[in-house]
Amino acid sequence: MSQSVFFTREPVVNKARAITANRLIAHGPSVGAIVESLKGLGDVWPDRHTAFLSLGKLVPTQDLLEWTVPENTLIEIPAPTLGHPQTQALLPRLRDAGISACLSWYQAGAPVPTELDWRFVIVDARRQAPPAGLSGLNLAWGLGDTEAFLGAVQAGFDGASGWFFLKGAPAAKQLAPAYAQIVRLLNLVRNNAEIKEIEAVLKQDVALSYKLLRYINSAGFGLMCEIQSFRHAVSILGYNNLNKWLSLLLVTASRDPAAPALMQAAIARGRFMEEIGAGYFDRAGQDNLFITGAFSLLHTLLGTSMESLLEEMHLPSMISDALISGEGEFGPFLALARHCEAFDGTALANQAAQLHLDPAKVNRALLSGLNFADNLQN
Repeated sequence: MSQSVFFTREPVVNKARAITANRLIAHGPSVGAIVESLKGLGDVWPDRHTAFLSLGKLVPTQDLLEWTVPENTLIEIPAPTLGHPQTQALLPRLRDAGISACLSWYQAGAPVPTELDWRFVIVDARRQAPPAGLSGLNLAWGLGDTEAFLGAVQAGFDGASGWFFLKGAPAAKQLAPAYAQIVRLLNLVRNNAEIKEIEAVLKQDVALSYKLLRYINSAGFGLMCEIQSFRHAVSILGYNNLNKWLSLLLVTASRDPAAPALMQAAIARGRFMEEIGAGYFDRAGQDNLFITGAFSLLHTLLGTSMESLLEEMHLPSMISDALISGEGEFGPFLALARHCEAFDGTALANQAAQLHLDPAKVNRALLSGLNFADNLQN
């Protein structure tokens, strides 16, 4: 397993906390090994946003040029490696190939070559202010929570990379009415209520009905015909699939302009878990894995406690056990999804080994989930 290559990820957001890029961090024994892994991921490479490729702790070398770099992708060059002969040999070849770069781990006063198109500069905001005089947008890294992000923007940063937005949201005492309506629908579907009863709830919110049908008809569902009504959806899909897609609707219900990054993370987790669980569970189990991953950030999205949400929704124990305590059948898969969001790939490799999962399968599921989440959002 020590020779395996794993990828983890983190989002890049602008001042308004809207996603502008996806940062993919490769963890492997060499640049050559990482390139070999990258060659097998072209069909699932995320293309909705700009992608940053970080080589983690490795020195960037010319081995990178053996990979056909996608047009939307930037190569990260760590500032401490700029004086390394291998990196110095790589930089002019990146420029000649028209490949843009991101300068990471910049420290004030470090000499930076100006011949390359530095589109972004990543700075550890815990240690220094945004640099002046460099080309590219300054991104803060290492932020602990939303309050730290707001401080970084005030200090002059153009955005941030990382998971700061998972912390700092206050919990509400009860579920807001708009969310409660979707929870009501979920409970009706889960209990196989009469179609007319479910339709009556949907008719109370036309926007909700439209969004549900839009998701069902999205490419991710792979249907051969367009669903025209909820009654049609029930006849074609059945209640189990509708349960999954109403769950997705709940995750995307927030109208907070800062919510898209949370929504992306939740949906990507759900899709990742659904795909990675294909060798372990039947179709119903995979749908429940999707719901588990998607709901794992629901308390942060909706501003309430996980316990309150679960009381409202009466989810199967395999889902609630994973969400509350990280235990049960789904617990290890949720842990795996969370490890995909860490900068250190060691824990991810260990968790994958416990589940007897091949690194290539984990990497494909990670990128596939990210693509799915990006393409569902407006």
